[in-house]
Amino acid sequence: MTDPGLVFGALADDTRRTVFMRVAAGGQATASELARDLPVTRQAVAKHLSLLAGAGLVESKKVGRETRFHARSEPLSEAIDWMATVGARWDDRLARLARLADS
Repeated sequence: MTDPGLVFGALADDTRRTVFMRVAAGGQATASELARDLPVTRQAVAKHLSLLAGAGLVESKKVGRETRFHARSEPLSEAIDWMATVGARWDDRLARLARLADS
C-alpha cells in the first residue's frame, strides 16, 4: 500500500496535479510533450514526474530514446479508502460525543 501522505503531498502542488491529470487523460506522455502546454521547462516537468513516480502515481517506460509516463490509479484508490476509513472513525467519535452531550 502506498503511503497516503506521499499521494497527498505529490498532488498538493498545482503544477504537479496538472501534470498528473494530463498524463492520466492522455494515457501516456513524455516530459517534453507535457512541457509544451505548460508554463514550465521540460526539466521542471521531469522533476514533477519524479515526485509523482515516488508516490506511485505514475510509472515510466523507456521506448527507444524516450521515457514515456503513464498514470497509475491504485495509489489514488488507496488514498480514497484511507480517507473513508478515517472519516468513518471521526463520524463514530462525533456520534459518541453527541450522545455524551445529550446525556
